[in-house]
Amino acid sequence: MSGNSSAVTSILDQLSALGHKKVVFCNDPDTGLKAIIAIHNTTLGPALGGTRMWSYATETEALEDVLRLSRSMTYKAAITGLNLGGGKAVIIGDSRKGKSEAMMRSFGRFIQNLNGEFITAEDVGTTTKDMEYISMETKHVTGVPESIGGMGDPSPTTAKGVFLGIKACVKDVFGTDMLAGRSVVVQGIGNVGEQLVQLLRNENVEVFISDINEERLQHVARKYKAKPVEADKVFGLDVDIYAPCALGATVNDRTIPRMKFAIIAGSANNQLADEQVHGKLLLEKNILFAPDYLINAGGLINCYSELTGFGRKRTMQLTENIYDATRNVIKLSKAENIPTILAANRIAEQRIIDIKKIKSSF
Repeated sequence: MSGNSSAVTSILDQLSALGHKKVVFCNDPDTGLKAIIAIHNTTLGPALGGTRMWSYATETEALEDVLRLSRSMTYKAAITGLNLGGGKAVIIGDSRKGKSEAMMRSFGRFIQNLNGEFITAEDVGTTTKDMEYISMETKHVTGVPESIGGMGDPSPTTAKGVFLGIKACVKDVFGTDMLAGRSVVVQGIGNVGEQLVQLLRNENVEVFISDINEERLQHVARKYKAKPVEADKVFGLDVDIYAPCALGATVNDRTIPRMKFAIIAGSANNQLADEQVHGKLLLEKNILFAPDYLINAGGLINCYSELTGFGRKRTMQLTENIYDATRNVIKLSKAENIPTILAANRIAEQRIIDIKKIKSSF
């Protein structure tokens, strides 16, 4: 018994450490659903976050991931000026063979029972079709196909935001945001990565690409005249910008010493293995880091537009704000001599504090 109670204590300790409001464990033996929904903060609005389906090695690993990702969503919505809180969900399992309509609809019922406190969207391992199944059980879902009134695939908007974040950093480091003649390595060429490659090549950027899927790597290389690179060669490349667009934690103790990049700006979540340690190391090494949750907020903006009924034009206007928001983060980072990730956190936290005061005043 004591073993179980200490496990519960440690989960509650983890929630307290990151400031979470609520975590829901979902279990449905009939459909094989094992999921965790984490609601971090709802000061600014309902918690919105994607549902990731992944073959986690342990439930502890799944919990750590969902807690970290949901906290990032709070900061992402706050710094982008959206009236949303932060949340995230993970489904434990293999998305290629473990998924079914019944499982997704069962998950939709769990979301429905949260009464609008959590709204989901697609993420790694889930699709717009999965969101359609979820929408059969709850209206608290975005990113449904355009054919049934949604905004569809958010990746073009996400890529556009990352592209604008890159331009803001280039302006700071090189004095102009013209990208022609610059060099970028894009690591991970999924939906967002490929869209980013296209935007960069349209500006005459020299683009190197890396991906674990060799067939896709060669296809994208041919399509955009990009240069394929082996995964273990990425961090030794002498290029201006590193754009991580796959999984997180690639900026760590092992990779930073090898880096010759001037800028790190990509779409992957939680790129710094440790925000405090690696944010400081990059500052000392004079590598400008564009906070990931800020420049990859295009997908969230897309979902927000779907919820509020904004059209494409307004969605693009909101996405274009990422350029100025990135410039503001860099400005604060330089003024205070603090890592950009801490500057971004400070701006996001201040908005939450300010809005909390308004909400408690009547």
